[in-house]
Amino acid sequence: MTYDPASANPLVGNPLKTRDDMSRALHALFDPLLPYFSEGNARVRLDGAGAHFDRAAADLEGFARPLWGLAPLGAGKGEFGHWHRFAEGIANGTDPDHPEYWGTVNGRDQRMVELAALGFAIALTPEKVWEPLNAKQRANVIAYLKHARQFDYADNNWKFFRIFVDIALDRVGADFDRSLTRQYLEELEGFYVGDGWYRDGNVRRVDHYIPFAMHFYGLIYSKLVDDDYARRYRERALLFARDFRHWFADDGATIPFGRSLTYRFACAGFWSALAFADLEALPWGEVKHLCLQHLRWWRDKPMTNRDGILSIGFAYPNLLMSESYNSAGSPYWAFKAFLPLAIPENHPFWTAEEKVPAAGAVTPQRHPGMVIMHTGEDAVALSSGQENLQMRFGTEKYAKFAYSARYGFSVEADERSFAGAAFDSALAFSDDGLHYRVRETNREAKIAGDVLYAKWSPFSDVSVETWLVPAAPWHLRVHRIRSDRALQIAEGGFAIAKRDFDLDRLEAETGAAHAIGEADFSGIVDLGSSIERQGFVQKALPNTNMIAAKTLVPQLRGAIKAGETVLVTAVIATGDQQAAKTAWLKPPAKPDLVALEALVAKEGVTVSAIEAPGQMP
Repeated sequence: MTYDPASANPLVGNPLKTRDDMSRALHALFDPLLPYFSEGNARVRLDGAGAHFDRAAADLEGFARPLWGLAPLGAGKGEFGHWHRFAEGIANGTDPDHPEYWGTVNGRDQRMVELAALGFAIALTPEKVWEPLNAKQRANVIAYLKHARQFDYADNNWKFFRIFVDIALDRVGADFDRSLTRQYLEELEGFYVGDGWYRDGNVRRVDHYIPFAMHFYGLIYSKLVDDDYARRYRERALLFARDFRHWFADDGATIPFGRSLTYRFACAGFWSALAFADLEALPWGEVKHLCLQHLRWWRDKPMTNRDGILSIGFAYPNLLMSESYNSAGSPYWAFKAFLPLAIPENHPFWTAEEKVPAAGAVTPQRHPGMVIMHTGEDAVALSSGQENLQMRFGTEKYAKFAYSARYGFSVEADERSFAGAAFDSALAFSDDGLHYRVRETNREAKIAGDVLYAKWSPFSDVSVETWLVPAAPWHLRVHRIRSDRALQIAEGGFAIAKRDFDLDRLEAETGAAHAIGEADFSGIVDLGSSIERQGFVQKALPNTNMIAAKTLVPQLRGAIKAGETVLVTAVIATGDQQAAKTAWLKPPAKPDLVALEALVAKEGVTVSAIEAPGQMP
């Protein structure tokens, strides 16, 4: 074998323990981009794949996104030999008469997103990207930024992008309408739901955009601006840190959930922003560990192409899971993780000894509608209350029953293959054995202690109530189905990596199925449903899972008749195969449905995420 995909990862061999290590990581990830800078340095074009926006905007994305890491490097007096490229690129990209002009913003536009990185760089390192420009070039930059900011930005975290442009305009002494800045600062307040949590707009989404966008930008703002909003952002970050730490497993993996996972280690951006903002939301040793341990998790993942360019995908190159707005330059939002390079090496973030945060075994989180379980090496989020009906595979990214830091989740590659679908952490219904429906949205979603409840409908004449219950290392699912007709059903456990040559052990029988792979055990068992279900281990279609390119998913399959059916399921997956074998022989007791109903009736509160307006499919 002449090419090991993981060996192309620029992080291989980097201990990622010190400021120098982080600096070397940034250089190693940036350097592969150099051959792809255009002659005038205003564009970076990495491949021929397209996004929904035009090529010029995609090229700007490839140029601008590395600045989220390079600007902190420059602010921290780190060495970087290519600042002339960025100064020249900014000058040429904003010059309407230059062939590499980025194009004029004439409405809501991807350029608005990328200009935030320019605003950030101008505010942080004016001596690198602003002061080298002559008077005409500076006038072009100001004119370009002022023109773009007059248009309406998307009603979500995008509002911060105009604020970052405005910070830059203020720093260079430009005259502009500051009422628009105040307007967006106030509109962003409308997305705050309490206890440090936001929604990403007035939608049922509470995902990684909260830490790596809403809080990330807010914390940078709090360092650059001194006002009441800055103080609010800092207070909210203190609260949010207490919850968000539970999204990380001991090995540094975070729970993949929601859209834009191709931004990869941007998921450490919140911890990085705390360091930049000098805000000790947790003890510095814990913040440092959460940040660096997450970066270390990526060291052995085949996340780049042969030349070290970050690919679209998550743990490996995968266009299937991408969003319509992902161009080849999109993954470089991952450079948000390098924000601590702006602070000196004597900052307590760098001088503190790393310390593993204490993780509760079970942590209910009302706002995202999750119950987080820590089970040894894994962090699992039981989930109800979120949805995304706008984007590709939004259902898989937001509406499954469980999401795992170790096992990720899968998207489906063929909506006309009920027999061949993964259905990991999902319950699927089919009326023809070919097409299928799963949970896409919820009519109700409540949390009662550490129990989640949801009411949803896969078809207009089918109603499902689902209770999710932690029982580490297992979790329990109870589904009460009321249907006007007979349907086929399939329910899946967690997806684990599949080996070549069929070396894995697969076991399936009535009421149970499990798979034993090279490093993991995954199983699903019926605890006493009102129908009989047959165990089955699905060899999922390749490139559907976020973490492993080929996977196995244990399932329970059967058929329901018209009327009421109750399904009771226990699911387990772990990298401790010996413990798994012991646990497999002693599954949890069947939960009492009447007791679950009483608990939700007495203590249930509505999940914050679902309180936003729903979207009709």
